Amino acid sequence: MSGATMTEKILAGHAGQDRVRPGDIAVVSVDMAVVLDLNFYDGMWAEPKRVHDPEKVAVIFDHVVPAPSKQAAAFLARGREFVNRSGIRRFHDVGARQGICHQVIADVPYARPGELLVCTDSHTCSGGALNCAARGVGSTELIYVLAKGYTWFQVGETVRYELTGRLHPVVSAKDAFLDLAGRHGDHVGLNVEFGGPGLAALDMDQRRTLTTMCAEVSAEFALCEPDEVLAAHLRARGHEMGSVVLPDPDAIYRSVRTFDLAEVTPMIGLPGSVVRNTVPVGEVTGTKVDRAFVGSCSNGTLADLRSVADVLRGRRVHPDVTFVVTPGSQEIYREALRDGTLGTISEAGALVTTSSCGMCAGFVNALAAGEVCISSSTRNFKGRMGSPDADIYLGSSASVAAAAASGEITDPRGLVTKAVPA
Repeated sequence: MSGATMTEKILAGHAGQDRVRPGDIAVVSVDMAVVLDLNFYDGMWAEPKRVHDPEKVAVIFDHVVPAPSKQAAAFLARGREFVNRSGIRRFHDVGARQGICHQVIADVPYARPGELLVCTDSHTCSGGALNCAARGVGSTELIYVLAKGYTWFQVGETVRYELTGRLHPVVSAKDAFLDLAGRHGDHVGLNVEFGGPGLAALDMDQRRTLTTMCAEVSAEFALCEPDEVLAAHLRARGHEMGSVVLPDPDAIYRSVRTFDLAEVTPMIGLPGSVVRNTVPVGEVTGTKVDRAFVGSCSNGTLADLRSVADVLRGRRVHPDVTFVVTPGSQEIYREALRDGTLGTISEAGALVTTSSCGMCAGFVNALAAGEVCISSSTRNFKGRMGSPDADIYLGSSASVAAAAASGEITDPRGLVTKAVPA
């Protein structure tokens, strides 16, 4: 009998089965369910009478924080009441422990090797960087998980990427993903695995950029193989590797693709989608921008903020550009404050905000009709960040900072020569 992929192994183990195959329905126990502030909106929340296991639940406020309206304040209050009534200890309210959910999930970490995590956010596949089967589910499914402790998934086929080489200076994992999305298009109904010798050259932030962005090609689960980089990340947080999973040598894949990181150059996602819609930065150099944004669950890391500072050091944000920078968590905010990164960014004329999804989803600093934005956030379909008549280009945080300083899309390699992770 042929072997199994990483996703198949985790789903089978959580279904109490020896093996699952593509097409099977796996009824699985859930190790961690993450509830967000938006879940407590009226009309989206049918509260369970009893939470199956409060120790397997985390509540993270991140989408609309701090509350910008009476309505938002009301559903945040509703969330706090639910946390207290249900005895949930893992609560990230507005304040010191708050951050964008997928950053927090990785940093605590709530996503752990060999486990299964669900959340209502579409970018939950981010947790796969920690060798965890993490996936977004609907609000109804989440409520069922809270009440019963399990859910179901249909097992999909898997595409494996054998990473080789290493990224050049100023080329980032965001560029690598945009290259991959442009070459290979959508992965609807498919799982993704990242492995190969090139994986060792990517740190946890870079891996999480890849797995997070897999939502943009419609992947189901996206997992990285476990290694010493992951082990070090876990040890630093008081955890061991636990039940890591590796694919069997004879695992069956939909496709196995070699992806050479050394061939990647700065890339730009064109407005509308990243699916077969990305180009090298040189093809759009000179495109004027009105707005620039660095942040989101894919690119609000400390390395992202430092790459912005590297570009802006000794420069000013162009007078025709509004540049918003959002750290992925308050811990990242504090570290960037301590090391002078935020000072450099602010002195250059950018606006640094508190940690939230914020501008990524158009909750604040929304785009007006006719505006052109370059962003290192997750997605760029029409209306994502405000008006459907605005255009959104996606790029690395270094590319966004270069455009913010120049007033137009610019190759960041001309402005900074340091290595830029994430």
